[in-house]
Amino acid sequence: MQKALNDTKHITLGFRQKITPPFISKSVAVFREKGFKAGLKSLGWKTLAAIFVFYLVRDVIIYILIPYFVAKGVFGF
Repeated sequence: MQKALNDTKHITLGFRQKITPPFISKSVAVFREKGFKAGLKSLGWKTLAAIFVFYLVRDVIIYILIPYFVAKGVFGF
């Protein structure tokens, strides 16, 4: 009976569960169950550094470069 319930669980996955890679799902589960230190060990520092750099670049583009080019075009710097 339990196996049948587990099989139907995979059929009714939501959109987020379908697009999330398995290694990220496992790491998120580790973060939730065991805390930050265990999650850091499961992901590795390189992954966290990559996430940090991604958000750094994204925020520089959104909050510095786009306003600069808009102001340059509007005010003719």
